[in-house]
Amino acid sequence: MSVLYLVLPLALLIVLVAGSAFAWAARRGQFDDLETPALRALHDDEPARR
Repeated sequence: MSVLYLVLPLALLIVLVAGSAFAWAARRGQFDDLETPALRALHDDEPARR
């Protein structure tokens, strides 16, 4: 039972940090465009000039 006094605050701290990181990323626009970066990998680079 005494382990709960250690684990519960630690779990709450981890949830608080994860929630803060998600809120920060959402406010900074990290989730605005999820498709373009994945499609960018499929485009060929311009051919090298000879």
